[in-house]
Amino acid sequence: MVSYGVRTIPDLVNECRGIVAAHARPDYTTPIAGLTVSSIDTVTPEHSLTEPLLVVMFQGGKRILLDDQVFEYRAGDCLVVTANLPVTGHFLDIGPSAPSLAMALVLRPAAIAPLLLEVPDRHWSGTPDGPPAIASGRVDADLLDAAGRMLRLLDHPGDAAVLAPLIEREILWRLLTGPHGAMIRQIGLADSNLSQVSRAIQWIRDNYAEPIRIAELARLAGMSASAFHRHFRAITTLSPLQYQKRIRLQEARSLLVARAGDVVGVAHLVGYDSPSQFNREYRRLFGAPPGQDAARLRAE
Repeated sequence: MVSYGVRTIPDLVNECRGIVAAHARPDYTTPIAGLTVSSIDTVTPEHSLTEPLLVVMFQGGKRILLDDQVFEYRAGDCLVVTANLPVTGHFLDIGPSAPSLAMALVLRPAAIAPLLLEVPDRHWSGTPDGPPAIASGRVDADLLDAAGRMLRLLDHPGDAAVLAPLIEREILWRLLTGPHGAMIRQIGLADSNLSQVSRAIQWIRDNYAEPIRIAELARLAGMSASAFHRHFRAITTLSPLQYQKRIRLQEARSLLVARAGDVVGVAHLVGYDSPSQFNREYRRLFGAPPGQDAARLRAE
């Protein structure tokens, strides 16, 4: 059993579990910028668009699907995401008396970049530029201890303004010098494949209803069209058109909850000219026709 001083990893997980349980709110927010905590006891699949995040699980588990890739993490594990990705999440081993309990910290390029020059070169050797922008794995004692100290600030809000940035820096250092270091590094490098492709990803997110022109996206990323296609798929596991389709359908799902019965109007708003194509692709992703799925979501 690994120990941190006189405290074991299970001790640290138990402490973090208690803090998250005490502070979790329906909207996940905390007074600390970039930090969210969650307590979830429903097993309904979640379709969401991630952002660059470190997620640490303290109770329960979750299975993330990105296209045909599966990433699973449970108590004492983490999920690292370095790009905006359309994913489907399934919670595991949870219920009303035992919800999933987790924390998430936004991974900010401005916080990561200053640390890169301090990391020894050996942490970059043998790691390709532009791996898939998501991974899961165990949390070591040093990272878990830093995460616990960040969470403890929720009980000491007067200290958070000064100490939270310092602890965030430590967490990022632990990530950069750990098994996911090469992934995290890409966030902080302005000229990395991830940073270049992320410019195109942001354009798609902001203009998801507009037609995609690969040549323009490649130019935005500063790449040739062939290199852009290759790196986009390497990072997201999707082609640009597939990525856009996921964003359109997830946005449509959100709109349909508020606009009951307006399936054709919503289809048009998110960029579909053919209602039948919209219905077909919506059902394929979410498992039910748009109207039926939206009615179920409103009833929950």
